Amino acid sequence: MNVLDGERMAGQLEARGFRKAADGAADVVILNTCSVREKAEAKVYSALGVLGARKREQPDLVIGVTGCVAQVEADEILERAPWVDFVLGTGQVERLGEAVENARLERRRFTSYELPQESPVYQFRQIMRGSAYQAYVTVIEGCDQFCTFCIVPYTRGRERSRAGSEVLDEMRHLAASGYTEVTLLGQTVNAYRDPEEGFGLGELLRRAARVEGIRRLRFITSHPRMVDDAMVAALARGGAIAPYLHLPAQSGSDRVLFRMKRRYDSRGYRALIRRFRSEVAGIAISSDFIVGFPGETEEDFQETLELVREVRFESLFAFRYSSRPGTASARWGSASEIPEAVSADRLSRLLDLQERIQLEINRSLEGRQFEVLIEGEDRKGQSRGRTPCNRIVHIEGAEPIAPGSYARVRIVRGLPNSLIGKLARASRPEGKAAG
Repeated sequence: MNVLDGERMAGQLEARGFRKAADGAADVVILNTCSVREKAEAKVYSALGVLGARKREQPDLVIGVTGCVAQVEADEILERAPWVDFVLGTGQVERLGEAVENARLERRRFTSYELPQESPVYQFRQIMRGSAYQAYVTVIEGCDQFCTFCIVPYTRGRERSRAGSEVLDEMRHLAASGYTEVTLLGQTVNAYRDPEEGFGLGELLRRAARVEGIRRLRFITSHPRMVDDAMVAALARGGAIAPYLHLPAQSGSDRVLFRMKRRYDSRGYRALIRRFRSEVAGIAISSDFIVGFPGETEEDFQETLELVREVRFESLFAFRYSSRPGTASARWGSASEIPEAVSADRLSRLLDLQERIQLEINRSLEGRQFEVLIEGEDRKGQSRGRTPCNRIVHIEGAEPIAPGSYARVRIVRGLPNSLIGKLARASRPEGKAAG
C-alpha cells in the first residue's frame, strides 16, 4: 500500500509539471514512511539528517514527510527536523500537490494528518504507475482488528471501503491502458464491504474478474477471521483470479494467538487451510509469522514450527517482534520481553525449516508447465517472471522476453526460493505492445 501511495503522490506532481529527478538533483524530496517496525522508523530520521545538510547548501529544496511515521509523529518530526517543509498523514495523500506548492511558493510549513471517516475516493487517472502491466488497486483502507502488536489502526485509521463501482472503473481504465495484472489491496482486504450495495470481497472479485483485458487478479492481505463462503467460491471459480492466498497465521500457539488478539485458534486456522486446498485447484498459500512475541515460550514456538511442518506453506514471511508505541503489547512491560538472542535464534530456526519445505515443494513442480508473466531480467540476463501461484521463475536458454509478455514455461529445476524453467511459448499481452 505504501508503494501505491508513492505512485499516487508521484502522479499528482507529474500533473503539476514535475518530473522524476536524478539522485542529488531534486527540487522536491518526499520521504514516504513506514512505522510497522522500529528499524524502518529509525531510517526516517537518519535520512532527514542527510537531507538537512543538503538543504543548507540548497535553501530552496522542498522536503516533505508522508506515510505512517508522519501520521503518528508529526510534531516530533517538525521538532527534530525543523528543515522539513510539510508533514502529511496517511489519509492526506491527495493533498500532496497542494503541500508542495505551498512550500515552494509561500515558503510556509504545512501539516495535515487528520484521518478521514468517509469512503476513500482516488484520482486514479493521475497515478504514476511503477509498471506498465502490473498495478495495485486499493479497495479498503484502515483496520478495525486492533491486534495487540500492530500499529496499523493508529496509522491508517478505521476501515473505510471504496465503492465497488469506482474500483471497477479504475480496473477498466487500467485494462484500457494495457495493464493485464491487478492486485487488490487492503490492510484487511477481506473485511471489504461495498458502501453502496453491501457486498463483500468475494463478489468484488467475481465482478473484477469479468473486466475485459485483465488476465490475472490477486488480493492481499486477508485475515483468517474474515474468510467467508463467497471468498472461497471466488477463488475456486478460478479464471482471472489467481490461485494464490496470503493468510497470516502469526503464531501456531493458541496462547500466543490469544495474547495477540487474533480471535482464532490454530485448529480453526488449519481447518481453513484444508478447505482452501480441497476447493481451490493448485492454490499456493503464504503466511506471516512473528517470533519472540512478549511471553512466547519455547513450547509456544515449537507449536509454531509444528504448524509450519503440517501446513507446508509455499512461502512465508517471518519477523522478530518489534514493540510499537501505542499498541497494547508495548504497555506490558519488560517482564514479558523475549531476549534478542532468543528471538534471533527462533527466527533462524523457523526460516531454516521453511527453506527445506520450499525446496521440497518446488522440486515437486519439476516437469510441470506454467504461464509466466515476464517482469524483467535477473542478474544473469535471463528473463524472470511470476506464475499465477506467485512463484518466481528464471527462464534459461532463451533470448530476453519483453516485460509484460506471457510465456509458457516448463519447470526443469526447483530451488528454495524460485524455479528454473525452459521456454515453451511466449506471447505479448493483449491490447498493448510489450516492452
